[in-house]
Amino acid sequence: MSGTRLDTSVAHNARVWNYWIGGKDNYEVDQRVGEHVAGMFPLIRDIARADRWFLGRAVTFLAEERGVRQFLDIGTGLPTADNTHEMAQRIAPDSRIVYVDNDPIVLAHARTLLTGTSEGATDYIDADVHDPAAILSRAAGTLDFGRPVAVMMLGILNFVLDYEEARSIVRDVMAEMPSGSFLVLTHPTYDPEVGGEGQIPAMKFWNENATPPITARAGTEIAAFFEGLDLLEPGLVSCSRWRDEGDSGAVVPQLGAVAVKP
Repeated sequence: MSGTRLDTSVAHNARVWNYWIGGKDNYEVDQRVGEHVAGMFPLIRDIARADRWFLGRAVTFLAEERGVRQFLDIGTGLPTADNTHEMAQRIAPDSRIVYVDNDPIVLAHARTLLTGTSEGATDYIDADVHDPAAILSRAAGTLDFGRPVAVMMLGILNFVLDYEEARSIVRDVMAEMPSGSFLVLTHPTYDPEVGGEGQIPAMKFWNENATPPITARAGTEIAAFFEGLDLLEPGLVSCSRWRDEGDSGAVVPQLGAVAVKP
């Protein structure tokens, strides 16, 4: 997440990510940087698609099989097809979803996000992941923290460069969630077991030519975000392999998991 001023002279993650998954909400600078990164690290397009696929699989699983009716989606990104509220409300029209981001181009598309069912609720919060207290305070206007909530943190903690701060953010948010709530998280890794070593030079180029700066982490560091929670099967895996039923394509160096708060 970044500041509130729209700068089209520098590539920005939300727009480049949108470009990688085939969206139209990006500029020439985003396309240029996106192509360069993809040239350095061809797996990046697979990562973008796998992360989006993981979102759909996780929301569907939680709504259908676990009866979750509240979702707090932190680090929303640009809307595309099948956003969190669309998938959740397709299964349960009374689902309530709060999106959180502070990217100006995402703000510009907030009206697209705010089209949910009449039975449920869809809200959008302009807030920064570095300020979990503000997120929780404002989300409480739409979500009932006395009932289970699925907290979505897909590809967002990699923009919190300080590891201890990133862990603190997760702890602070999950501390306010009741028993039976879920944490849904993905994060890039540099672990070679999943082909992650190529992320290091690509991220160095990104940090020199785009915004906001990003970092990958070891799988053991990512696993620690789930401390105090119970991981659901199959645990922390390449997000393309989470409940994939053998149809998900390449293994990608983006780890993902869903965990429940006991």
